[in-house]
Amino acid sequence: MKKSALELKEVTKVFQKGREPVRAVDTVNLLVEEGELVTFLGPSGCGKTTTLRMVAGFELPTGGQITIQGEDMTNTPVNKRGIGFVFQNYALFPHMSVYNNVAYGLKSRGEKDDAIRPKVIKALQLVGLQKTENRYPSQLSGGEQQRVALARVIVMEPKLLLMDEPLSNLDAKLRLHMRTEIRKLQKKLGITCLYVTHDQSEALTMADRIVVMNKGKVEQIGTPFEIYSNPQSLFVADFIGHANIVKLEISAIDGETLTARVPGGKSYAAKALKPDKYQKTEVIYQQGKQAALIVRPENIQVVEKSDDTGRFPARVISSIFVGSHIEYELRLENNMEIKASVPYLTGMRVFEEDSEVYALFDSSNSAFLPA
Repeated sequence: MKKSALELKEVTKVFQKGREPVRAVDTVNLLVEEGELVTFLGPSGCGKTTTLRMVAGFELPTGGQITIQGEDMTNTPVNKRGIGFVFQNYALFPHMSVYNNVAYGLKSRGEKDDAIRPKVIKALQLVGLQKTENRYPSQLSGGEQQRVALARVIVMEPKLLLMDEPLSNLDAKLRLHMRTEIRKLQKKLGITCLYVTHDQSEALTMADRIVVMNKGKVEQIGTPFEIYSNPQSLFVADFIGHANIVKLEISAIDGETLTARVPGGKSYAAKALKPDKYQKTEVIYQQGKQAALIVRPENIQVVEKSDDTGRFPARVISSIFVGSHIEYELRLENNMEIKASVPYLTGMRVFEEDSEVYALFDSSNSAFLPA
């Protein structure tokens, strides 16, 4: 079993703004294993950066405990936590060469020059910048500056690497390249990493696990697959990728399966999620009350005829052929609008605007959540 690299227990941060206290982070619990890359994901103001800053020691928690490798670090100064921090703006010294930027931390620690040089050269090799040691930050591209910032942290051999939206200043193409490079490097070094982002594609492609936050609280923690395929709240379903959220009246409850009335007189059955773990409230489904059916666009078929009991009568609002698939916007009989993404097969019919069709939801890839 892997050793715990970091543990947050009921970590809370309250800021006093005017007369009203603001709970920026609300009783966050998290256990991170050695070698994991965990992303904090959520909209601006959700508490992800404040949480990262408390782990680093830049902010002290109002309540709770922060443990790094089994040692209580809740009130320990930044320089004694053994962490490395990569900032959004890289924070390189413009008057220093690449070599001296990377060596700075080792020199501050009192290490001798003959011990520093091999460490710096190795760190620059790891990030692919071994030929730039005599250049200055102004002579580097944005991606190269980002890698110098990484090398400066890596050379210190931190217990924990913290990264606060490190790719947000790069163009789209370079971001795609750098997130792959960072993930490769993190795996190669086996370093434990916390990574803050508001970009869901970064989180989904880089993380071992994702912590989705909203209004200071943890909405869900899980692997990218778990977060995408089994969202535990309407917020997570709507924030990660695109999800159709269709509110239906419950007609029957059988264990973990709900059956709901479908517009047009039919019925639809799917599993019912009970996300008590993250929402910390008892989830109760009641016959005659509404539940929210969650289904991704790629799990919907659009057909002209169907005898399927779970068919949803619909009208095509728009259809866009994009080569590999057809993107439909549909209006159900209860006036709710949904999106479907249907793989294109040669010769298949593409339904035009205003066509009357049926939307077939894949019951094995859909689920009910409390409405």
